[in-house]
Amino acid sequence: MVSPMLRNVSEQGRAQLLLGIADDELILGWRDSEWTGVAPFLEEDVAFSSIAQNEIGHARALYELAARDLGTTADELAFDRRPAEYRCAQLVELRLPGWEHTIARHCLYEAADAERLARLIASDDPEVAGLAAKIDREEAYHRMHADMWFDRLSGEPRFQAALEELRPLATAIADPELRNGHTPDLAELLEVMTEVRRSQPPGTTW
Repeated sequence: MVSPMLRNVSEQGRAQLLLGIADDELILGWRDSEWTGVAPFLEEDVAFSSIAQNEIGHARALYELAARDLGTTADELAFDRRPAEYRCAQLVELRLPGWEHTIARHCLYEAADAERLARLIASDDPEVAGLAAKIDREEAYHRMHADMWFDRLSGEPRFQAALEELRPLATAIADPELRNGHTPDLAELLEVMTEVRRSQPPGTTW
């Protein structure tokens, strides 16, 4: 029996939960996009670019729900908060050293995210449950991709070492109560991610 999220929570509580998931998806999408043009295989340039776009699209949809509850906009939530105000897990923040670590994160994240989505789909909030079901259908491709690479690298000692190194951070994906601060990598990423937005005067219409 899947234990649902969002049972009998306030509007503010719903927004904070959605923010954590949206932040995970946004930051991971940016990290995955860093492999575009430098992945070890041409097919992975395409695959990781597609996965990154999906994650960022999921983040937008989640931010839009949270923004409505909080009286703001998706873009303001995504780009205008200070690093300490982001609710993402440390696993997605890390600028990882190589392909084995990236695939290890991919596998661990997708497994934990599948558990989280199942709990959201079982939610008594029809709006969130419907969005989670839509995201889950798109995430099926991500899980297939992660499973393919898991099988391919399962006998590689560096991959196994990367899995063991990152596994403790994966528990925070499925359980937002386990999140505890940020890595220095997050602030560095946000500097790059928000550079264009910060270069314009306040009130600029995009």
